[in-house]
Amino acid sequence: MIFSVFERLVAKRYLKAKRKEGFISVITAFAFGGIALGVATLIIVMSVMNGFRHELLTRILGINGHITIISQAGYPFNNYQEAVDEISGIANVKTVIPTVDGQVLVSTKISSEGAMVRGINAEDINSKDILKESFSTVDLKAFHGDNVVIGSRMARKMGVMIGDNITIISPNGKISAFGMVPRMKAYKVVGYFELGMSEYDSSLIFMPLETAQTFFGMKEAVTNIDVTLKDTNLLYENKVAIQDAVGYSAHVYDWNQTNSAFFNALEVERNVMFLILTLIILVAAFNIITGLIMLVKDKGRDIAVLRTMGATKGMIMRIFFLDGAFIGVVGTLIGFVIGILFCENIDTIKGALETLSGTELFSAEVYFLSKLPAKIDYSEVIMVGVMALSISFLATLFPAYRAAKFDPVEALRYE
Repeated sequence: MIFSVFERLVAKRYLKAKRKEGFISVITAFAFGGIALGVATLIIVMSVMNGFRHELLTRILGINGHITIISQAGYPFNNYQEAVDEISGIANVKTVIPTVDGQVLVSTKISSEGAMVRGINAEDINSKDILKESFSTVDLKAFHGDNVVIGSRMARKMGVMIGDNITIISPNGKISAFGMVPRMKAYKVVGYFELGMSEYDSSLIFMPLETAQTFFGMKEAVTNIDVTLKDTNLLYENKVAIQDAVGYSAHVYDWNQTNSAFFNALEVERNVMFLILTLIILVAAFNIITGLIMLVKDKGRDIAVLRTMGATKGMIMRIFFLDGAFIGVVGTLIGFVIGILFCENIDTIKGALETLSGTELFSAEVYFLSKLPAKIDYSEVIMVGVMALSISFLATLFPAYRAAKFDPVEALRYE
């Protein structure tokens, strides 16, 4: 649509409200604010949801791998080293890590808590970036024998310092004449890890693989084999290849299967939030319609004069379309700026709000992560902008059409 200089000048003049048009300017201001608020809120919420998914996925896969192999019927892998060697030879496989996992009760002088023990080799910790980063303050040379590394939140909660002993109790103990006797042993804490995910930092204990095998009575066996891939796009092909390698004596699960309920819930929440927040933009669009209709009513005599001077219906329609489009474009651009700046400084803003309110706005125990994440997907930002502009442009059509259909004779007769 091409606009003439005349149309642009008249549209600009109509946007500058006079004293008697104060109420119209208020409605226009609300339309500006509504579009900007809707776009900014959508960008912020979508970015935070993307950040949540990315951070959770990165940390979950950083610990568990893309593919997990579990022996049939819960029996341990007695020949796990053969499986590890065979899987390591498959193309696209980055790391293959055997682990021993078990539920335990951890006891200290202060309290007792349920926890998960993971037996793993020190060299396997260094092979995974997330684990290596979270163990940056731990001397892995001390990670042997009856030494363990616990999560930072668990240490604070249970009052454990480096060098202290914790007692680990497993319900799956030895059978005696008096029944099942739980396994119980004291281990020395040689460091803390911090994965940035509350669930892991407060309930996970890393133990040397051989020590875990001894504690759980597994001799030379493991419970799981975690496989990390170089290219996740080949997940299905690699899963089939791994299943062929280990045979059908073991279950092979990918991360989509093991975490499907959790990530599906995140996706549903994200889509619902998108629909709800889109209503803000729709409300702002109604403000555009209201403001322009009132402007048309107020400018009835001006429209009549323009028509008698030779302005066509198309010109009148384009003038009012320009006014509505200007509100939509400027409101969207303001929303872009606010949304992106908010996402880029979200931790600083969160800290400032917590200081002002005196409350914790983002609890790691509730939201899993220790930091509020925000990952801007610029393709989504563009999609939000296109949607906002489309709604704004559509909202201007009816008032512009009403202006074009305005009867100049009737307008001048009643003036």
